Amino acid sequence: MKINALMMDKTDNVVTCVADIAAGETVCYCNGEEVCTLVAKEAIPYCHKIAIKDVEEGGEIIKYGESLGKTSEEIKTGYWVSHKNLFSVPRDYDAEMVELA
Repeated sequence: MKINALMMDKTDNVVTCVADIAAGETVCYCNGEEVCTLVAKEAIPYCHKIAIKDVEEGGEIIKYGESLGKTSEEIKTGYWVSHKNLFSVPRDYDAEMVELA
């Protein structure tokens, strides 16, 4: 099966589609050495995200192992993660750096 999505970090709950995906099409990506698949429940545009796990309303979307923001509604596996259901949450980067030190 041809890879048509990329997982950036093993903790991510989304993958990025590297082709336009039609509703009902199989999305194929690698999680480390494991090849994983899921069925798109709606059309996903090129370079957009698809949920690989159910995310509850107010849950975090994780990409690159980092939070991109929180969901404004529940997003089920196989659905498009977009500006319509994801909102940014300001971060306190200075405090995060202090915690690492």
